[in-house]
Amino acid sequence: MATQDFLFELGTEELPPKALKTLSAALEAEALAGIKELLGKDAAALLADAKVTSYAAPRRLALLIENLVSEVPASENLVQGPPARIAYDADGNPTKALEGFARKCGAEVADLEEVNGKLSYRQSVAAKPLRDALPGVMQNALNKLPIPKRMRWGASRVEFVRPVHWLVMLFGDEVIDCEILGVKSGRKTRGHRFHYNHEIELMAASEYADKLKETGKVVADFAARREDIRTQVVAEGEKLGGVAQIDDDLLDEVTALNEWPVALTGRFEERFLDVPAQALISSMKEHQKYFHHEDKDGNLMPNFTTISNIVSKDPQQVIEGNEKVIRPRLADAAFFFETDKKKTLESRVESLKTIVFQKDLGTLHDKAERIATLAQRVAADLGNSTEQAARAAMLAKTDLMTDMVYEFTDLQGLMGYHYALHDGEDQDVALAMNEQYMPRFAGDELPETGAGIAIAIADRLDTLTGLFGINQPPTGSKDPFALRRAALGVLRIIVERNLDLDLRELISVAADSHKDLPARDGLEDKVLDFMLDRFRAWYEDEGISADVFLSVLAVRPTKPLDFDTRVKAVSHFRTLAEAEALAAANKRVSNILNKQGGAVSGAVDDSLLQDDAEKVLATELAVLSERIQPLFETGDYQAALEVLAGLRGSVDKFFDDVMVMVDDEAVRNNRLVLLSNLRNLFLGVADISVLS
Repeated sequence: MATQDFLFELGTEELPPKALKTLSAALEAEALAGIKELLGKDAAALLADAKVTSYAAPRRLALLIENLVSEVPASENLVQGPPARIAYDADGNPTKALEGFARKCGAEVADLEEVNGKLSYRQSVAAKPLRDALPGVMQNALNKLPIPKRMRWGASRVEFVRPVHWLVMLFGDEVIDCEILGVKSGRKTRGHRFHYNHEIELMAASEYADKLKETGKVVADFAARREDIRTQVVAEGEKLGGVAQIDDDLLDEVTALNEWPVALTGRFEERFLDVPAQALISSMKEHQKYFHHEDKDGNLMPNFTTISNIVSKDPQQVIEGNEKVIRPRLADAAFFFETDKKKTLESRVESLKTIVFQKDLGTLHDKAERIATLAQRVAADLGNSTEQAARAAMLAKTDLMTDMVYEFTDLQGLMGYHYALHDGEDQDVALAMNEQYMPRFAGDELPETGAGIAIAIADRLDTLTGLFGINQPPTGSKDPFALRRAALGVLRIIVERNLDLDLRELISVAADSHKDLPARDGLEDKVLDFMLDRFRAWYEDEGISADVFLSVLAVRPTKPLDFDTRVKAVSHFRTLAEAEALAAANKRVSNILNKQGGAVSGAVDDSLLQDDAEKVLATELAVLSERIQPLFETGDYQAALEVLAGLRGSVDKFFDDVMVMVDDEAVRNNRLVLLSNLRNLFLGVADISVLS
């Protein structure tokens, strides 16, 4: 089938830099979905030779599909009608239902055929040019872009994320005549706003990127532009004899701000290096979009690299302009740092009473006191200093009252660390100021000090219990207090730091620390269930199937470290040859017991054992029960399950030879006790009947 190259470009005012990558990816996905829908069931084969390239720059979103089929091939659809039994009356004449179906299909009754008991019509659809449908596909793709708030411009009622100025729609070397977002299509794109502020005529879709770069001074390919910026910034660092520090999010944002990137490096006064490095970095990164550099020892250098969108005739003038802009920013940071140090963190504790944490949960001072109570319990359970935990908890939020954190909110915790050291606080207490927020994001480092671990856990549990206690849990995608992230953070700290902590007990202490919680009844179970459910995604990321997680969740261990150990043990158990048969047997046992009202407690009466199979199973259970009890006590669940795997033969033999539900009540109940004992051994680890 014939193919052509298809080019779509939408020219706009500068697009939101932090959204550019997302918009580009969404445009490609939606456009391809629309084309595949047009091509039908053979879409994969028809698009096998197609090559898709997305382009995204500050003033344009574009999509190039090379070797796109030129037509939607002919097809035949089978339209099903009424069942044959009601299609004709007793005399063999068509019923009204059949005649109505034929009219709907634009056919005669004689054209219909019976397929799988229904009268059906084979509808032939002729081949049609794909280009005629592409405007609709692209309009629909634009409508589906993730744009939180669209805008209108001029007198137009058209809405988009930014005003639209031009539209290119080419199929091969021909313009697809259409109008999208109030702009008529053509073959003219536009170059760089300053280097080549003119129209550029494209004679074919395939020349888009090269012509735009060579003539228009625009690197349209986001990935290529991003790598160019990275290479330039790294080279600037090497010129300084240091190492460029490239934050990926900043790199993406700078890439989205420039069409023709040029790296320029400036300098600031060394006196500013007396300020904590992260404060300077934050100022350069957040406000000016500058990259910083470190020397070979990891110390901040008094230099920065900015990305200009033009090749200047006098680059030094541009550099000096950037130096002039950053100087007052850094001076502010230095001023805030020196001013803040005049008051100790302890002197700011009282001012926490003026800041409301949440209207139903009190002030930050109330929260600090609750954190202190719970942090001391955590520290005591771990054998750490309760005094340090309490001290760190009361000081934890005080840096929020400083000028530096007020101006640079992302420095909370870190500035607390520096101010605590300046105040002469214990080293671990100072470190805890920063560690309280760890982990800040997925994969982030965890707190290490005893005080840091204690307040990191206590702070999150206080928020979780408080919000659940006032009936404000997360709903759907809404989670304004980031409770899901808080729960996962607690689990990570406990599991990855190998902490023997009982989550339910800590939740109870946290709940009791609140003065008044309307939903206090049953709060421990609600919060515990919510937190343990966070393990589901955790294990999915580790390649552990959901049924393994559910098998452990069924027995609800309240210690996260213990929960994790059980999951790893069950995951290993699934690899054993005996696993499938024993899982099935446990499911069968569970069904039998549930029909009788649940597990039956008691000891097996050997005198009531009749069949050899049940005698063998009873003997093995007695032996294994004593053997695996020490394994349960030490938490060696993997070894326990490996021992229990040896029951497969006797369990299979039991179900082959023994009838459980016999008429003799005493024998029947004795066999139910035997099965209960079998199931309870496995429940010492997990409910393996859940395994698929």
